Amino acid sequence: MAPSALAIAAHPDDIELAMAGTLLLLGRAGYDLHYLTVANGSCGTATLDRDAIVAIRAEEARRAAAMLGATFHGPLVDDIQVYYTPALVARIGAVVRRTRPQVLLVPSPVDYMEDHTSTSRLAVTAAFCRNMRNFITDPPTAPIAGPVAVYHALPWGLKDPLGRPVHADLYVDIQDVLEAKRSALACHRSQKEWLDASQGFDSYLKAMEEMAAAVGRMAGAVRFAEGWQRHNPIGLGPEGFDPLSEALTGRVVPAQEGRNPCPDR
Repeated sequence: MAPSALAIAAHPDDIELAMAGTLLLLGRAGYDLHYLTVANGSCGTATLDRDAIVAIRAEEARRAAAMLGATFHGPLVDDIQVYYTPALVARIGAVVRRTRPQVLLVPSPVDYMEDHTSTSRLAVTAAFCRNMRNFITDPPTAPIAGPVAVYHALPWGLKDPLGRPVHADLYVDIQDVLEAKRSALACHRSQKEWLDASQGFDSYLKAMEEMAAAVGRMAGAVRFAEGWQRHNPIGLGPEGFDPLSEALTGRVVPAQEGRNPCPDR
């Protein structure tokens, strides 16, 4: 059986913005890929009603997941309803148990908005409870054995909520898959005008490439990169369990080898 990688993010297009390059490379390395956004994108519009934008964003996310070669798992709640609750842990826990990931890609625990940070916490708890027979998921799913390594993406803008720089433990060179990552992000057509208007993005495609280039500069001699922080392995797996680095040998730059920790230079 092929090893499994699960990407969990808050909203449709979050995986493509911060995680898709690494996910694509894991797929090339033989991993079975899975894609879950906890929220459905219900607030990602200034003109459409809830049901209309949810339907549009679901179809965009399905197309993007297919382009990444990942199995799509449907969203669970509306935007701004991503709270750390037992009910939502149970629902995400069922996905973790069904997909049995060795690699779990999740948002940063420090990011500019609560949907992202809550998703990070929810995903970590779901992974931690994967093997607990008395933790009942929704729907009920049998516990699973085996280690899982959790990797946190860098926050959007590479800063925490107080504006302080955030750096990675390891960087993944995504230059070879940047065009595929860009094409997957372009599936989210409904977001161009919304992000331009609501968050000042000149272009969400251009903004993604600029952030990948900034992370590449943090890594050192890498043109485009995604950065990751490894979660404390206690309760998840042995200290040295690092399947992402093992799978992507030659593409991973440990932080201590980075030549320039400043993304803006």
